[in-house]
Amino acid sequence: MIKKYNKLIRDRILEIIKADGKKPYFRILNKKEYIKEIEKKILEETRELAKAKNKKEIINEIVDIQELIDALISELGLTKLKIQKQQKVKNKKRGRFKKKLFLIKTEK
Repeated sequence: MIKKYNKLIRDRILEIIKADGKKPYFRILNKKEYIKEIEKKILEETRELAKAKNKKEIINEIVDIQELIDALISELGLTKLKIQKQQKVKNKKRGRFKKKLFLIKTEK
């Protein structure tokens, strides 16, 4: 039986597939493809986070998203410090999400 995935996987997944007695077919992505697939995977994991039913599932999805963000930061040649600095600038200019504000509409 053949099952198609066509998606970015974690580094040890090939070992896990082989240990399960299956033969994986894979390729190494170039930089442009890798960045695109990270972005797609972030969207996939975000959808899974939205469907998470309990704290354990939520944590697992956050871990996956954080891992992907870390990979994207690294691949783009950025640092967490640079990201944090930009976050502070944006927070000062636009605020954070701590007040739990939900905009319904505006009127002129």
